[in-house]
Amino acid sequence: MTSTTATTIAAAVDEPPARFLDLVAAEWIKVRSLRSTPWVIVLVTLVVTGFAAARALADYNNFPRYDALTQREHAFSLGDAFPAEAYLTLMLAAVSVGAIAVVSEYGSGLIRTTTVAVPARGAVVLAKAVVQAVLWTVIGTFVALCSFSVAQAILSGRDAAVSLGDPNALRALAASALLAPVCALVGLGLGVLIRHSATTMVAGTFVLLLLPVFFSSRKPLSVTFANAMVRNAWQRLAQIYGTPAEAYNGATVAGSWTVFVLWPLVALALALVVVRRRDV
Repeated sequence: MTSTTATTIAAAVDEPPARFLDLVAAEWIKVRSLRSTPWVIVLVTLVVTGFAAARALADYNNFPRYDALTQREHAFSLGDAFPAEAYLTLMLAAVSVGAIAVVSEYGSGLIRTTTVAVPARGAVVLAKAVVQAVLWTVIGTFVALCSFSVAQAILSGRDAAVSLGDPNALRALAASALLAPVCALVGLGLGVLIRHSATTMVAGTFVLLLLPVFFSSRKPLSVTFANAMVRNAWQRLAQIYGTPAEAYNGATVAGSWTVFVLWPLVALALALVVVRRRDV
């Protein structure tokens, strides 16, 4: 018995610690094994592309009734490719899946096994963040390309399509693609902070989708907070409001990209602090 125990301890000591890439691979296996993952991807793609097609078809059908300036400028073309209602759905899906990557382990108790196997909890959170960021960047890029291509293919029948080489088109595409990983990482951070599935979902939905509505567009301080919201930053980058500068309430392109960077960084930083201080 003593010999067997000594052999086991020696084997455990000789076992090399898990590398960060091993943690990333383990987290990817968890995400890939979920049945809901491919369904979420398919549904998000269909919903976003469907909304874009519907918006483009509406402008296609109404095009003969537009005035000459609207027909010539066709400023609606970019907005049709990235409709707000579709990308709000994408935000909801991304923040939910990002949160589930954490809260599901707390709910099932798997997090205890994970932390026993890998005592470096911060590395586990970072591995989850890498997987969610890569996964949702790919999904966001694919969805944005689909919605843009479908909308412009429809509008090309009225000679009202835009290409990625047109002003602001590439920026709108990039912002729409990166909106998904930003929301997923915010959801991941909220999941570590809250740990409860329902509460995390409600908090993510409120912070990303509903909170911007509460800020006034007339009071300077309120406008500052409004411009710091992820949803408003995306709308600024995608120019959903249109072209007049006053429509943006002072939000700049650089400031909106900064919002895209700061939200996931702050969420992850808080998660890394909390996960090291609280018991599982």
